[in-house]
Amino acid sequence: MLCPCRGKLKLLVGSLSFVILFTWLYLLVGNSENGRSLLLSACLVESTEARLLERDVLASRVREVEEENRQIRLQLSQSQGLAAQPVEGNYGNQQWVASADTGPEDAENTAEERANHSECSRSPTAEKCELIHVACVCAGHNASRDVVTLVKSILFHRRNPLHFHFITDTVANQILSTLFQSWMVPSVQVSFYDADELKSEVSWIPNKHYSGIYGLMKLTLTKALPSNLSKVIVLDTDITFATDIAELWAIFRKFTEKQVIGLVENQSDWYLGNLWKNHKPWPALGRGFNTGVILLYLERLRRIGWEQMWRLTAERELMSMLSTSLADQDIFNAFIKQNPVLVHQLPCFWNVQLSDHTRSEQCYTEVSDLKVIHWNSPKKLRVKNKHVEFFRNLYLTFLEYDGNLLRRELFGCPSQASSESTVLQHALEELDEDDQCYDFRRERIMVHRVHLYFLQYEYTPTDDGTDITLVAQLSMDRLQMLEAICKHWEGPISLALYMSDAEAQQFLRYAQASEVLKNRKNVGYHIVYKEGQFYPVNLVRNVALRNVNTPYVFLTDVDFLPMYGLYDYLRKSIVQLDMASTKKALVVPAFETLRYRLSFPKSKAELLSMLDMGTLYTFRYHVWTKGHAPTNYAKWRTATTPYKVEWEADFEPYVVVRRDCPEYDHRFVGFGWNKVSHIMELDAQEYDFIVLPNAFMIHMPHAPSFDISKFRSSPSYRYCLTTLKDEFHQDLSRKYGSAALKYLTAQRNI
Repeated sequence: MLCPCRGKLKLLVGSLSFVILFTWLYLLVGNSENGRSLLLSACLVESTEARLLERDVLASRVREVEEENRQIRLQLSQSQGLAAQPVEGNYGNQQWVASADTGPEDAENTAEERANHSECSRSPTAEKCELIHVACVCAGHNASRDVVTLVKSILFHRRNPLHFHFITDTVANQILSTLFQSWMVPSVQVSFYDADELKSEVSWIPNKHYSGIYGLMKLTLTKALPSNLSKVIVLDTDITFATDIAELWAIFRKFTEKQVIGLVENQSDWYLGNLWKNHKPWPALGRGFNTGVILLYLERLRRIGWEQMWRLTAERELMSMLSTSLADQDIFNAFIKQNPVLVHQLPCFWNVQLSDHTRSEQCYTEVSDLKVIHWNSPKKLRVKNKHVEFFRNLYLTFLEYDGNLLRRELFGCPSQASSESTVLQHALEELDEDDQCYDFRRERIMVHRVHLYFLQYEYTPTDDGTDITLVAQLSMDRLQMLEAICKHWEGPISLALYMSDAEAQQFLRYAQASEVLKNRKNVGYHIVYKEGQFYPVNLVRNVALRNVNTPYVFLTDVDFLPMYGLYDYLRKSIVQLDMASTKKALVVPAFETLRYRLSFPKSKAELLSMLDMGTLYTFRYHVWTKGHAPTNYAKWRTATTPYKVEWEADFEPYVVVRRDCPEYDHRFVGFGWNKVSHIMELDAQEYDFIVLPNAFMIHMPHAPSFDISKFRSSPSYRYCLTTLKDEFHQDLSRKYGSAALKYLTAQRNI
């Protein structure tokens, strides 16, 4: 019995001895490198030994992987046997659906792909210049801000053209359409769809989720989006991308012929029904799926009758559930449980869910694993998570990232420029770069990103048609004036703020922490994002002016405090002076104080007393008398009725006019002639300047602006301002004819 074994043993020992001998001879003689034997170089011997060691380690790893694959194939065969009779439990969704990158052609890669490490998964890639479609439901002011951060994170990483599809309410449509039109990002298309037209599709579904009816609208995308759109990535607004969205788009190629929806497993225990006693969630496969990131194969969904299928599912479940708790996610999960073959499971790093008590930490082991972060807790950035500080910093990076830097071309991908960018390009080409005032002229045609209604805004029109909006502009260094203005003016306010992305976030935190600002909903804050070297003061003013909702506007500066009760006084004056049918500019006399702490006068009599005591002064009487001299302060002291004054050179009062007044001239940037030119055009349009006898405003002291410092120190700056004045006079003459000659004459007589 032992003889055969001994024979085999001898044969094995002999074979092993032969291999060792052959290897020794190979090292002794062979494989010369640069004409020398490997034995002649100790370094090369060591290198060879290192390579052999690496081969041994690699061979060992290959054997381990083969064993893992064998075990997983065994598990897969067992799970396929269970697929016909799924059992609910704490095992996730792998029993019923293919893993994220598992297609019909590579089922054996499941083990490594389930590991959820980006370096281990075979990441498909989108074709170069392939257009990627992204859809998002967005309603209201807050969601519009969130969308901007989402878009920034996508644009930062992207290498492909993009087409965004936004289902919006009226507010979000106005905000986002203005933003994208002024952003002018190359190779980005944007389409909007009216959410109001879709409400009837889902309004019959009771929904307890904080997103309201808009949280159900992803169910309607096959109907809302164009019929020729075959695929789309659907995202919640609270998503942040940490990789190129093209990687996610490419997963569509991994879908089997029957799969129509791509989703990530839900990472909380919600659908397991064990969060509290008598917790009864909607039906789902295992943990269910999260709908913050969805791959929708629209063409296939339409083909199988998606609209009817989800409706039938919702109607059936609502008979016992009565309402949804997680909006569309409940209905998606109930549908998938009935049709598990239709879903394609994505690796969980495509939707790392940062709600409380989730298993999101299992989706990554290092930063390179992260693909998409989902702030799906109502607490948002305040959610509890082991690595929340890292995620928060990543989010804040995009939140404060300069969006101007994302206006980059996709080289090698032809794209059709928008009409706005084409006009801008032609205008830039016509400028002479050798012109001493080139920078001023360039600033005039520059397009700045604009984010309207940065905070919640609510306005109810008055019945009498006399309402008036205070219009002003400011930068970060005047932020402290906002609370005081809100206390002095109870009417609507339109403010344009010239800020960087980071400063806009500082302002947001300031406003949300202020009890005064937080309780005022009739203040529209419009962000004009910084770009270029000058302060485009008149462009910023025009943004505030264009976005008023009242028939009249009070054009002022943010460092003035209006007298208490001015809002009501002006509304009465509008009626008394018949401003609805006449061209009038009501002048509010301006005063100033040099004291940072001022006991604000409560009446004209008290103001005159302070004027006599030297606590107050007529505005700029000591440095720029001409600016307000035509107001005739001496007459105002004793006036009891409104009186008319004539235009004079350099007159720049603060006035109340109809909303359809001419806009400010963009050529004047920084310091000098920005208001003077506007008053001149009002006069050219034959406005009457009427001084109000019982109105006043007071300028509060502040440090000099950077632009006035440049004006005082730079001869080139002053030369260019003079040049722009001359050109403005010429344009005024062409526009208003001989009537405008008086302005040129008045200027020459100064």
